Amino acid sequence: MLDRIAGFIAAEPVRVTAVLRLPLIALIAVLVWTWDVDHWLPGMYEVVLGVYAAAAVLWLVVVLRGPVPRWADWTSTAFDVLVVVELCLVSGGATAALLPVFFLLPIAVAFQDRPMLTAILGTGTALCYLGVWIVYSKRDDTVGMPDIVYTHFGFLLWAAAATTALCLVLVRRRARVLKLQEVRRQLVSEAMQADERHNREVAEHLHDGPLQTLLAARLDLDEIRERSDDPALESVHAALQQTAAALRSTVTELHPQVLAQLGLTPAVQELLRQFQTRGDYTVEADLEDVGKPESQQLLYRAARELLANIHKHARATTVQVGLKRHGDRVVLTIVDDGKGFDRATVESYVADGHIGLGSLLARFDAMGGSMVIDSAIGRGTQVTATSPPEPVA
Repeated sequence: MLDRIAGFIAAEPVRVTAVLRLPLIALIAVLVWTWDVDHWLPGMYEVVLGVYAAAAVLWLVVVLRGPVPRWADWTSTAFDVLVVVELCLVSGGATAALLPVFFLLPIAVAFQDRPMLTAILGTGTALCYLGVWIVYSKRDDTVGMPDIVYTHFGFLLWAAAATTALCLVLVRRRARVLKLQEVRRQLVSEAMQADERHNREVAEHLHDGPLQTLLAARLDLDEIRERSDDPALESVHAALQQTAAALRSTVTELHPQVLAQLGLTPAVQELLRQFQTRGDYTVEADLEDVGKPESQQLLYRAARELLANIHKHARATTVQVGLKRHGDRVVLTIVDDGKGFDRATVESYVADGHIGLGSLLARFDAMGGSMVIDSAIGRGTQVTATSPPEPVA
């Protein structure tokens, strides 16, 4: 949740203002076209407003398609101020109708995380409002400068100060969220490393201790079997074989050597090989060599847990697995044609103590990655696990 809040604060302001700009333009049209005044240049006014609306729609498409430069935030708002001033200059007496717009513009700037820029644009908006009234009063000697304009100017300055203060609050809260996010990521990372160290120690203890003792006992039993025809020895030998295989499987699960030595892709290939031996599955794999990413333990756990869930619950016949690099992230995708499930039940599974999938979701979220589950009863499941940002080699 902290990652989502921080991501929204960091990446969404320009999108928020782009969306809010469209209803603002509609309000401008309604305010002026219903205001009972003579327009100075009505044809030019309509042209400016039409170009403004078209540019706003085009800009919304641009920001929704992908990231935009940082300067685009304040540039788009400065453009808003200039267009509104131009509308006022060509609208004559309709300038009074546009007063609410001058109050709304600084609020849009406050979504950004730069208080100084908010103060500059807010103050500039107030000065622009005063300036267009001065131009209008000089053009038409019968109007003069209404005293209420100075009051409006004072309110606009107050709005600039208020939005600047709001921006300061948002910046400080964003800093707190980012700090908490980093602390959480460090804690989860340390917990995972401690878990991995513990698993490695347990695996080494089992491999060097009980497993070796068991294998030595099996060798001794083989020698006894060569000198004896007692049928009871066969059942003992079979039990030792099964126990040794179970111990090897446990050691591999606790600390997969193929992951540590060869990397994530061979480890996932080994998981798929083991998965196919458990049932009659058709496995379609598209695995790119991604090397040894820093988050390979997390992705490996995800692959192991998801394949285990498919075997236990999905009743699937076909499983598709993909592993690729996308920029600075590694993406694991697992799709099955099983019975599917209700996504909302994941929370109830966690509440009931079945924390496998819920634990993965929490780990990916805390580490700065993501896990997206797309499933519905009767149409299978697709899970896309995306790693935290990886250092680019």
